[in-house]
Amino acid sequence: MNPFQSIVLGIVQGAAEFLPVSSSGHLVLVPWAFGWADPGLLFDTLVHWGTLLAVVVYFRGGLWALLQAWVRSVLQRKVDSPEARTAWLILIATIPGAVIGYLFEGYFESLFASPGSVALLLIATGAVLVASDMVYRRVRRHRYPGLGDAVIIGFAQAAAIAPGLSRSGLTIAAGVFRGLSREDAARFSFLLSVPIILGAGLAQIGKTLGAAGGTAWLPLVLGFVSAAVSGYLAIRFLLKFVQRHRLWPFAVYCWCVAAAVLIAGAL
Repeated sequence: MNPFQSIVLGIVQGAAEFLPVSSSGHLVLVPWAFGWADPGLLFDTLVHWGTLLAVVVYFRGGLWALLQAWVRSVLQRKVDSPEARTAWLILIATIPGAVIGYLFEGYFESLFASPGSVALLLIATGAVLVASDMVYRRVRRHRYPGLGDAVIIGFAQAAAIAPGLSRSGLTIAAGVFRGLSREDAARFSFLLSVPIILGAGLAQIGKTLGAAGGTAWLPLVLGFVSAAVSGYLAIRFLLKFVQRHRLWPFAVYCWCVAAAVLIAGAL
């Protein structure tokens, strides 16, 4: 993998991790479309750590407040603030994705990581986004997520293990279906990405250390940095976008990409 390819894939990972268009699906489709080699597990891990850095930097103040409130709630054995409640809900919502990812991630990735399968799941992602727009009129006001919201959003995140199903798209849509505003659902989705990306990265450390021998580090560093920068910009863009706009443009994008992939495959 050359530096140009690593920058492109880093930008794709960072942007698509937070925009509702499936980063895992794009990391399958982009190398396929250009005939590039598989970047490998080490590169995949580092660009995901880049997106983790993006969300940590963007929400640094809020994340620190959540961590402090969570530690205080553990020590005092009570949940007495919105921050502590949100921190516990994020941990609860992480459980389905962590369990299913640990048990079945390899199965889902091998089953769906072909261009045709990714295209079909992108169509499903677009349908979910449009459905969330259709029910959005029921949302009346800002509110904090509750336990039921966290559980449903957590299972939506777990479903997005399959490449082509957008993690951010499904979790934001799940929040909207539960009556959250798009902005509140997006914010919870981005905060929820921290433990799941952190956990996945830690789980892959042993494998990546074994693959690090003789590796050219410049493409890896470029991929990490480009993923962090594009991820930060994607978070900033989407949080502003959902305040005034619906999600259907991302659905159209998913359908156009899927159509192009299916037509190319048929030809």
